[in-house]
Amino acid sequence: MKVYKKGTTAFLDNDGYYYKKVITDWADFLNRDGLYNALQEEIADWEQVDGAFLNGNRFDPPMGNHEIWAAGVTYERSKSARMDEAKASGGSFFYDMVYDAERPELFFKATAQRCVGSGDEVYIRKDSTWNVPEPELTLLINSNGSIEGYTIGNDMSSRSIEGENPLYLPQAKVYEKCAALGPCIYVPKGPIPTTTRIYIIIERDGKTMFKEDVAISKIKRDFGELVSFLFRECDFPQGVFLMTGTCLVPPDDFTLEVGDKISIAIDGIGKLANHVGRKE
Repeated sequence: MKVYKKGTTAFLDNDGYYYKKVITDWADFLNRDGLYNALQEEIADWEQVDGAFLNGNRFDPPMGNHEIWAAGVTYERSKSARMDEAKASGGSFFYDMVYDAERPELFFKATAQRCVGSGDEVYIRKDSTWNVPEPELTLLINSNGSIEGYTIGNDMSSRSIEGENPLYLPQAKVYEKCAALGPCIYVPKGPIPTTTRIYIIIERDGKTMFKEDVAISKIKRDFGELVSFLFRECDFPQGVFLMTGTCLVPPDDFTLEVGDKISIAIDGIGKLANHVGRKE
């Protein structure tokens, strides 16, 4: 099943049957063990509706006041891209080391305030000359460390800033509208299949600038490993979202421009669509 958010209202798509319910606390609503079974059991209390809410692509990020974290260098292509951008600063070997290390790269990505939903603008930084989206399967993890759902994440990245010095990673990753989640949370009965594919299309003035897809089976680290490291020394009383890394990286001569359209799709979840803007 899929859970969409518009304001305080949750819309539920349960195999083509649609329901809605006002949710007063989204963090509490999502932070449950056995979320799939809990939603199935409470459907009778929801109002049945038609599927008109699915028209268009404007949805709020399907979250409460959660933190968003991210994993880096989890795919071979990501390692290569990060090494390329850091060559000038002499820091490229760090990414090669992380890819093969026991400890994964995990970093704080965004607060709910800095995250947008499908149909909203994501930002590129004014002080960066090389900006890319990073399409990522994103885990909804409850406070007990259980993966309860999946969504699509866009980890916007300022590669020119990170390339200057790896210590600039927070500035390259964390700023206003630096992340997008949506369009929904996919809550399946079991784990998402490893054959699931991620797709990205970047368009500019109606022209396709970049298009590619990959199966999530290409990831080097399994999701349980990433969750285990994230929860080693951190508590998440409301649960947390974790972006799991990307294997879809545009060529080094490409950078986003204001007005570009980014469409990221994942099998079984849907499509996250955003236009590119810049903070005034």
